[in-house]
Amino acid sequence: MADALLLVRARELWAELAGTPAEFISSGGAKVVVAPSSRLAPPSWTGVVRIGDAALVTAPTVRTAEMVADAARKMPPEELVDIARLRAVLPVLDVLGPASLFYLGRDGFLPAHEGTAVEQLPIGDSSSDGAGGVAALLARSGKEEADESGLEDISSPAFCLRRGDEVVAAAGYRSWPRSVAHLSVLVAPHCRGRRLARVVASAAVAHALDAGLLPQWRARLCPSQRVAVALGFQELGTQLSVRLGDAPLSRGR
Repeated sequence: MADALLLVRARELWAELAGTPAEFISSGGAKVVVAPSSRLAPPSWTGVVRIGDAALVTAPTVRTAEMVADAARKMPPEELVDIARLRAVLPVLDVLGPASLFYLGRDGFLPAHEGTAVEQLPIGDSSSDGAGGVAALLARSGKEEADESGLEDISSPAFCLRRGDEVVAAAGYRSWPRSVAHLSVLVAPHCRGRRLARVVASAAVAHALDAGLLPQWRARLCPSQRVAVALGFQELGTQLSVRLGDAPLSRGR
């Protein structure tokens, strides 16, 4: 059962990121607002975030908001983050996600020590730390995986594991509004499947909790989701971004 306080804090975060006065409907359902500056999605895209039994949708224009609101009246919140369902009722041109959203309170934390020493690099040292450091890990992983991890943008120290001089796993977090710590984790391609992600992520989570922050884990892929669950995170919702065309689908489609 989802922790009620975690639900409230997660909804407060995404309501603030909407970029306009908005809130999740406490009784469930979907709230659609016009928010061109929303941080729920890239510029000119529509953002959908479901937390529990309620969804918040930000649209870039009034016309888009009307289309989405019309569709939302005919489906439950969980279908608003279902790509196949959306494609059936809206002119979807492109999609980012969906990604599952996980949150963790101190009482639910399951640390993973594994008897391995985790090195903590000071804030700012991870972007230029030599041939065997975090910058090298990002380069070895390729641009797509490095961008997906978000590790390059962390505002916390980097928590690392080395094999010899080489950093093979690293984690940290970026400070988000509402005292949220958005986790980032990356493991070198040749070292995956050894539970290294769990160890470095555990160190980053402990650091965030000690700072009084709410850890958030956003994951599209099953391996990342499994790490989150192993550390005690609760899956509370889903985020999806869609780029919509100008015209609604015909009624006959």
